[in-house]
Amino acid sequence: MTDAELAAHLAEVAGKILIQVRESGMFEGKSLGKAGDQTANQFLCHAIAQQRPDDGLLSEESRDTDERLIKERVWIVDPVDGTREYGEARSDWAVHVALCLGGKPEIGAVALPGLDMVLRTDRPIEVPPAAATPRMVVSRTRPAREALAVAEAIGAELVGMGSAGAKAMAVVRGEAEIYLHTGGQYEWDSAAPAAVALAHGLHASRIDGSPLTYNQADTYMPDLVICRPEWAERVLAEVAKIPG
Repeated sequence: MTDAELAAHLAEVAGKILIQVRESGMFEGKSLGKAGDQTANQFLCHAIAQQRPDDGLLSEESRDTDERLIKERVWIVDPVDGTREYGEARSDWAVHVALCLGGKPEIGAVALPGLDMVLRTDRPIEVPPAAATPRMVVSRTRPAREALAVAEAIGAELVGMGSAGAKAMAVVRGEAEIYLHTGGQYEWDSAAPAAVALAHGLHASRIDGSPLTYNQADTYMPDLVICRPEWAERVLAEVAKIPG
């Protein structure tokens, strides 16, 4: 398999595993999220080690090491992005599998198991036309101050949604035009979504307009914007106006 085929296959299979864990009836509440996370993580990490033994790996659910920092090729995975939504049997959770080359999110896949869908860098879909009134996906429980301010400035409609991957893929799938996040994330939250968004011709950057760079010693990545290219300049300009 090519790297892109491997990423898509891993994301799809991990998603199916997660559905089976949830449907087993053996877990509920927080224990379901923990069991799903650990089971999917074991599959992803062992599979990547087997299929690409020379590559680096960063996973939310595994202990990080400095070994990846000297690697050109590094896989960055999030076994369950949106554990709460997964546990509640919602559809807005995801599995992230990305391969970053020289720190750039070049290859990846985001599985949306609740929708039986995998979006991938090597098979971009046609992004539907934009809505007349822009739609911005935000946290369904705690929308960021900056997102609310930008939405008001540009007249955007807010769409509450769960995981970061689900929000980013909503832009790819034409359910929203803008995803702006400032609440703090880590590399595994956005590597695969950014790779898929870029492969679909969308804009993806930090909120100051700088590139998204991965495989850093500090994996904290506090902000990003993924949006249709025609909205990028306006959104970045409005963010820059917000007092710190």
